[in-house]
Amino acid sequence: MRRFFGTDGIRGRAGEFPLQPEALSVIGATLARAFLSRAGRAPRFVIGGDTRESSPWMAAALAQGIAQAGGTASCAGVIPTPGIAYLTRAEGFDAGIVVSGSHNPFQDNGIKLFLASGEKRDDDLEAAIETALQALSPAPPLADAPSAPPLWEDPTHALSYLEFLTQRIAADLNLSGWRIALDCANGAAAPYANIMLQALGAQTFVTGATPNGRNINAGCGTIHIRHLAAFARSVGAQLGVAFDGDADRCLFVDEDGEVVDGDAILYALALDADARGELTPRCIVATVMSNMGLELALQERGIELVRAPVGDRAVLAAMLARGAQLGGEQSGHIIFARQSLAGDGLLTALNVLRMLTERDRSLRETVQGLARFPQTLVNIPVRDKPPFETLPGVAATVKEVEAQLAGRGRLLLRYSGTENLARIMLEAANGIDIGALAAQVAAAIERDLGNGHS
Repeated sequence: MRRFFGTDGIRGRAGEFPLQPEALSVIGATLARAFLSRAGRAPRFVIGGDTRESSPWMAAALAQGIAQAGGTASCAGVIPTPGIAYLTRAEGFDAGIVVSGSHNPFQDNGIKLFLASGEKRDDDLEAAIETALQALSPAPPLADAPSAPPLWEDPTHALSYLEFLTQRIAADLNLSGWRIALDCANGAAAPYANIMLQALGAQTFVTGATPNGRNINAGCGTIHIRHLAAFARSVGAQLGVAFDGDADRCLFVDEDGEVVDGDAILYALALDADARGELTPRCIVATVMSNMGLELALQERGIELVRAPVGDRAVLAAMLARGAQLGGEQSGHIIFARQSLAGDGLLTALNVLRMLTERDRSLRETVQGLARFPQTLVNIPVRDKPPFETLPGVAATVKEVEAQLAGRGRLLLRYSGTENLARIMLEAANGIDIGALAAQVAAAIERDLGNGHS
């Protein structure tokens, strides 16, 4: 079990261990030494981050450690997480480092790593960083932000990423006549999304694009998608796109202001790629959280849905194992393997707009064939996280609930990767009381993981 690395890098409260200057410097130095050993030369890194007030000093501390261990770091400033993935691969860096807390509030932050291949996973690197951090004595939380000078930002990095999106991904895409509402979550999409779409001819209406270091994800972005729905209706937009804080995912609203999530986008994109003969093999990857209705709708059209654990790293691993070209999550992470190995909200928006433009259809029309199973999600606070099958009461209740579902639904139990929560996901065909069944499972978890459990 890793102490510091979760499903998507290191994440925690900025100013608390290990997101403190000394520990961050150690992380930078550990990375530099690892790549120096591999390459036999001074390693090169590119660093970027989101709009949190803690991101600049965290990036500076990482760069300081890299320099002390013989490496160099170039700073891209505020940039979407997938922008760093692109730059790492395209500009020949040994690795890319993202300072971001993603969809979390501004007080949190984190670190994500990208290899030159564009992938996030490197177990040996993570193990080396874990070992280095465990050798440190945690310092008390910082009372104030460090006064370290910010890194000099190389503006060519942002331009390179924008050119990749507008000239390669969106080559020959004309968005004249489109009215598009954007919610940039006061995050990393703010300096990019509007410029990108206006350059392609779209008329844009923007909210959540005035970051101040503390308003990232605050009442806006993907986790507050209803804000965009109301905004899009108010300006008469044909389409709305909401990003999360680091812009590695997006959700949509259609012309009626109805939310279109990652499952629906995967459905539409899979059918479009299949119709053009580009879905080879005829499968896509989603997670265990994706609605059963998506699986059945694709199955009816001869397309297999491969399920992976939660997290875009797990999705990518399954895609690479199966050779799948398309994969993603209900939350809006979508991966187009031919274009990038990182989930990218800006790239997803462009691909969806190309699909709609070429087919001359609205977003609502493209997702109409997807019939969802009713689904409920319940979070239960727990003191610890033993395997569910080792809890007699939970195991017996699960067996009973699955018998009642009788193949017409699905029960999924998992623990949160970042909080002391057990998550219950239950979905079933109409006519089955999923609320009552979820309550049965919740009661069993509370009994078995109550105060008397150790």
